[in-house]
Amino acid sequence: MRGWLTARFPKFSQDRLLLVVDLIGTFVFAVEGSLAGISAGLDVFGLLVLSFVTALGGGTIRDLLIGAIPPNSIRDWRYGATAFAGGGAVFFFHPLFERVPVHLMITLDAAGLALFAVAGVGKALEYGITPLLAIMMGAVTGAGGGTVRDVLLAQVPGVLHSDIYAAAALAGATVVVIGLKVKMPRAFATSLGASVCFVLRMVAAWEHWNLPKVIVR
Repeated sequence: MRGWLTARFPKFSQDRLLLVVDLIGTFVFAVEGSLAGISAGLDVFGLLVLSFVTALGGGTIRDLLIGAIPPNSIRDWRYGATAFAGGGAVFFFHPLFERVPVHLMITLDAAGLALFAVAGVGKALEYGITPLLAIMMGAVTGAGGGTVRDVLLAQVPGVLHSDIYAAAALAGATVVVIGLKVKMPRAFATSLGASVCFVLRMVAAWEHWNLPKVIVR
């Protein structure tokens, strides 16, 4: 398949495809962050800040923890530009975004989570991080931005109490590590991990699954 694409489209490459998909995920997370800012009554500066930290906060924290300095969100201008574009689009056209079906936003969010989780664990492994901590870096990449957003809005981070979100990122990252350990092709292990994360997140959202919690009476 890749050979056919390369022959048919000479400029096509796997790295370029991954970059495009990564930027789409960045845009979606930026839109989510800026919509949260509108709900909180923030001004345009606040929206742009939330769009940036929601889209790129997790990857920035991961890069700092594993020693990938400067973080990719700062080194590559396209990520910051995409995040700010998402925030600006919501500011100027928020009635259109408010009419986007909830199910579509959940689907796009799950896709972004899956992509960021497997990208995070993959980058951590490349920097020599142990498998267990690399899995944690996958979860940080996928859910870290939303956590920072909620903290800035003085809210308990949603990943700590609602649905299965960070757990889905952990599951996807774990599948990637196990797949690589048993000598699966890297592309297959990454795709499998992303699929597990995506499906688990979607099912959890539809069925309103939550992790067990203590109920105080």
